[in-house]
Amino acid sequence: MSFCYRGIRQWVIAGDGLTNGAAEVDGPFRPLTIIFSDGEGWEHVSVSTKGRCPNWQEMCFVKDLFWAPDDVVMQLHPARSEYVNNHEFCLHLWRPKEQTIPAPPARLVGTR
Repeated sequence: MSFCYRGIRQWVIAGDGLTNGAAEVDGPFRPLTIIFSDGEGWEHVSVSTKGRCPNWQEMCFVKDLFWAPDDVVMQLHPARSEYVNNHEFCLHLWRPKEQTIPAPPARLVGTR
């Protein structure tokens, strides 16, 4: 199973603790609230903190809690007409279950 919660069991506060639930996690810099699910063809994790949006390192930390190192997941910027914002300091990670996410060649992003 690629998508599942791989963190400390004591952090789980709701759900089955594998593919659907919630956790309060000690993140790299501050506590993170995580809600995760795998419904309607999508694997989804929302990540929030108090006082600011999660940063890159925190999102990478969370990505590693749920997916394998070689799995590609994404943050989306949908059409403005589709915006949903229920929490000011929340970001989301997504992966479709039935498709592979295309990724640009690394050289287009920068040098290694």
